[in-house]
Amino acid sequence: MRVVIQRVTSSQVEVEGEVVGKIGRGLNLLVGMSSNDTEAELDWMVRKCLELRIFPDGENGDRFSKSVQEINGELLVISQFTLYGDCRKGRRPSFDKSAAPQPAKELYDRFVEKLCQSGLKVETGIFGAMMNVLIVNDGPVTLLLEKESG
Repeated sequence: MRVVIQRVTSSQVEVEGEVVGKIGRGLNLLVGMSSNDTEAELDWMVRKCLELRIFPDGENGDRFSKSVQEINGELLVISQFTLYGDCRKGRRPSFDKSAAPQPAKELYDRFVEKLCQSGLKVETGIFGAMMNVLIVNDGPVTLLLEKESG
């Protein structure tokens, strides 16, 4: 499982010109599932996304002191199978390591469900849709989180 986690002041996702998800201060999560992902990877990633200290504490604006939970931030979760695109050979990415659409959707839905259990506001895009994502990255702070099965 891979997640590109971005600290944002705001973010929104549009499908066919309509805003389907929108947040203020918090995290934009671009989520890719591999064919080997299990509940264990989901649980690890949920904890990491919620507990990662990447927000300033107010007193020390340049420090990573608080998590999205501690600032009562918001989450925008976008499915992105292209995170498993392999560009090492040829001129077209291979997506062999991406989960197939149905299992990926089931894992994605469980990931969102687990994030919702935090009590934070959680918005999403539409799985499998062509989306436009508008991100106001704060910092900028962008990190790649990865958890492989096993």
